[in-house]
Amino acid sequence: MNILVQKFGGTSVASPDNRALAARKVVQAREANFSPVVVVSAIGRAGAPYATDTLVKVLKDIDPQVPPASREMDMMMACGEIISTVVFAHTLQTMGFKAIALSGGQAGIITDDSFGNARILEIRPEYIHSLIEEGYIPVVCGFQGITDPASASRHGSITTLGRGGSDTTASALGVALNAVGVEIYTDVDGVKTADPNLVPKACTLDVCSYEEVAEMAHQGAKVVHPRAAEIAMDHNIPLWVKSTFSDKPGTRITNEPAVGGSAGRLTGITHTGKMVYIRLEIEQPNHKPLVEREVYRMMARAGINIFLVTFSPTSLSFCVPRDRYPIARDLLDGMVVPVKNEDTTGGKTGTYYIFKFSEGLDLAYSVQRPLLAAIEEHVNIVDVPASVIESCTMISVIAAGHRRIPGMMATIFETLAAAGIAVYQTADSEMSVSCLIPESEVDRSVRLLHKRLFEN
Repeated sequence: MNILVQKFGGTSVASPDNRALAARKVVQAREANFSPVVVVSAIGRAGAPYATDTLVKVLKDIDPQVPPASREMDMMMACGEIISTVVFAHTLQTMGFKAIALSGGQAGIITDDSFGNARILEIRPEYIHSLIEEGYIPVVCGFQGITDPASASRHGSITTLGRGGSDTTASALGVALNAVGVEIYTDVDGVKTADPNLVPKACTLDVCSYEEVAEMAHQGAKVVHPRAAEIAMDHNIPLWVKSTFSDKPGTRITNEPAVGGSAGRLTGITHTGKMVYIRLEIEQPNHKPLVEREVYRMMARAGINIFLVTFSPTSLSFCVPRDRYPIARDLLDGMVVPVKNEDTTGGKTGTYYIFKFSEGLDLAYSVQRPLLAAIEEHVNIVDVPASVIESCTMISVIAAGHRRIPGMMATIFETLAAAGIAVYQTADSEMSVSCLIPESEVDRSVRLLHKRLFEN
């Protein structure tokens, strides 16, 4: 069987006209002697009646003070894809094709029980294979699965795979069904060198590597979910990004190296979400590693990812997502880290570091600091001032092997500096160079860097 997995995003199924165009892509695959397996996202985006965010709001609005249980939240979030799947299957049926709607569980997608961000453990493809042999076009709910029905503790609970989970469903099904390829249909005609909403001149890449697409996704580009690209890469499943609304060939994603010979390759400009930059000042360089370790441990226990970490002898700086900043601030403000003194000649056996945010944000510090006065004759009490820049975002130049491109960093800094755009922090990997900049400057930065690096 020449199975072809075709995934359609929310805009592709948002209206009868769009669904007709998407269904035509499925029919074309059938006419080309493929056996299509369709994966769909929920209908529309936030505000649309069946969009996932709309359904979540219904649940949260019952009582904003009582967060929904994660299991029930997953059941609600799964409803959007179920509705979309049934509607799309019936659309194909009205066109004269045998189609059948399948939930994630009915499609054999078994996950762990991490509600809200579940991982696929296995896919049992026998039922889908039997449906294809009977001439059906299976239409599968993206973004969801179930825990193992044989598990006594969970009894086949519905789970969701996290944002971008429909792409993950498509790639995983492609692997499980030994598909000849996976097509991801969106509202753009392939992988672009920048967000076309910001850069109308952004061009479509004909070919892209799995590594490049995964890096672009990790750095904020909304093309293919990074987990989906990684699954396809691990199993060498051909992947395409195409538009539902055009017949352009799209972008072919392959396992070919992104860099040929000694040259590097520029792929695109991306930008990620809202971030907060935190800088902590620590007086004694020999104590800094211990204090730093406790900060990282605290962030890890709270499930807060940190980015753009910078090292210096007496300071520590890093970024956290804006929506996690209130938690990070509450944990850090007033946090006390004791360090044993190596030199006790002054009679002080230890040093207590206490974190202090700027005025107005230091409620915990103002409560904790007086409590330490009772031991101040035995230990040193040292304030760790924290400075914060809240309105930040990260812009990245995706450039595989950029270290082989002399002057890349200079070009980025010259472009931003000439426009008066501040750079708070930088980071790089083999695949990209990233800069932390004011959020208000992101649109201008993307356009300027794209013009300098691609249009010139």
